[in-house]
Amino acid sequence: MSAPMSNANTWTIAAAREALRKGEISAVDLTMACLTAIDAGDGLNAFVHKTPEIALEQARAADARLAAGDAPSMCGIPLGIKDLFCTKGVPSQAASNILRGFRPEYESTVTTRLFDAGAVMLGKLNMDEFAMGSSNETSTYGNAVSPWRRGNDTTALTPGGSSGGSAAAVAADLCLAATGTDTGGSIRQPAAFTGIVGIKPTYGRVSRWGIVAFASSLDQAGPMTKTVRDAAIFLQAMAGHDPKDSTSADLPVPDFEAALTGDIRGKKIGIPREYRLDGIPAEIDALWQRGIEMLRDAGAEIVDISLPHTKYALPAYYVIAPAEASSNLARYDGVRYGHRATLSAGEGIVDMYEKTRAEGFGKEVQRRVMIGTYVLSAGFYDAYYNRARKVRALIKRDFELAFAAGIDSILTPATPSAAFGLGEMASADPVEMYLNDVFTVTVNLAGLPGISVPVGLDAKGLPLGLQLIGRPWEEGDLLNHAYVLERAAGFVSKPAKWW
Repeated sequence: MSAPMSNANTWTIAAAREALRKGEISAVDLTMACLTAIDAGDGLNAFVHKTPEIALEQARAADARLAAGDAPSMCGIPLGIKDLFCTKGVPSQAASNILRGFRPEYESTVTTRLFDAGAVMLGKLNMDEFAMGSSNETSTYGNAVSPWRRGNDTTALTPGGSSGGSAAAVAADLCLAATGTDTGGSIRQPAAFTGIVGIKPTYGRVSRWGIVAFASSLDQAGPMTKTVRDAAIFLQAMAGHDPKDSTSADLPVPDFEAALTGDIRGKKIGIPREYRLDGIPAEIDALWQRGIEMLRDAGAEIVDISLPHTKYALPAYYVIAPAEASSNLARYDGVRYGHRATLSAGEGIVDMYEKTRAEGFGKEVQRRVMIGTYVLSAGFYDAYYNRARKVRALIKRDFELAFAAGIDSILTPATPSAAFGLGEMASADPVEMYLNDVFTVTVNLAGLPGISVPVGLDAKGLPLGLQLIGRPWEEGDLLNHAYVLERAAGFVSKPAKWW
């Protein structure tokens, strides 16, 4: 390898795979390079539960498999795992006080698959509490911090949310890749903010079993990586049917890496006019136009399309997601696991429920549970929740019509801005923060695959990403389109190390 071994933590999965198979580095040495970087990166608050003993044990096992010639693509690759994934015997708190001390007796399907493939867990990563947030400012562990800075400005920036710890860790080379989850953009928005690649697969492509639920009809796990090729390799290991998850699709998993041909000649790329929002920053619009030209230059046909119900996506999402959250979070009552409030003499079980939830849930989670309970209540179910479900069906139909007309993928901005400063969006109006999801929530509502690819820097030197939305179950094609965009953009910028 051209890079010195001490910099092995900066490698891609593909480069590390090659070096491991050639015997140029051991999985133990690769893991040690990451563990050293993690300890030096405490200022980012990305890793919140470090697991060096587990990592080194898994790395030694990976070295044995490599020596025996039994080495899947992820064998020996050091990863960070978002705190939403249950990992046996390791704290799995969903960044919430209410799950403080919870160590599962079981392993999520995703982490089981990764460990079976020989991957190495370096530790658990910071996130917004129960994945509710767009800036990683609702975590019981405190804010995760982006490794990026605005030029010489020392203001701490958000790495995005809810997978903010995952994004910060990958961008800062603390790990080779990380798991994320995406309910309304929580893989793609932080990926765009930190200059990395993040893919949300088709709903049902990756098992949700053993992942702490936020909104069950929207949640989907996916990889956060340094390149599109790495995303293809990682997704291959995560995906597949799981009988333990009733929403898991019983479909074969294609070879995603083999789909990266770099040839998109004749493919039709849709440009939805509804995504040209009033007040969109000129830099975002210019980036989008650059992306269009890159794909056109690669031989794709650019087609203007209409997704007319897009304007209703954000309100529909912020009815459906809190409704499902209020239902899912009802299980946290202080009885079975996690935090239990201390009761005074004479207080009963209802007092325990109320005090436990008041102490255990943060403000944003409480807000969403209250909204969700309200829209599901007898007087408002039809007015809000049922109406939002109908709007969701119309949004899904918009995409179906576009794909039926021959569109292969859809290009949009990933975020309405570059990363903002921590605390800068902490206004009295939470809707301002919710607007961060304006380009991403439609994909979750329609159950489609979407990927964010870093394409450029803004005037202050911060990463900006573009989003590609694919046909259901066609992640291979989507990854190939992203691969073409990635190669044309040639984004190689890294944050200047300050941590």
